[in-house]
Amino acid sequence: MRRLRMVVDKWLAPAPEASIRVERCAAGSQGKHRVRVQVDGPRGTTALYFFRHDDGAWYVFPPEQSGVTMGVRAA
Repeated sequence: MRRLRMVVDKWLAPAPEASIRVERCAAGSQGKHRVRVQVDGPRGTTALYFFRHDDGAWYVFPPEQSGVTMGVRAA
């Protein structure tokens, strides 16, 4: 499982003296969770959104939408 802290360290690489702020955003229409992480450090302020997928892992891209699908069956 990709923990949020590990993903933040990978993408934002905060300095030890940096201030990290995590803001939970409202769950989307399908109940998907996302957070906004802001790092205030010596290089300035950087923020990214992270999305929690069905497997519990956090990523910088949203999970795929599961929409209506249509299949064809041979007669």
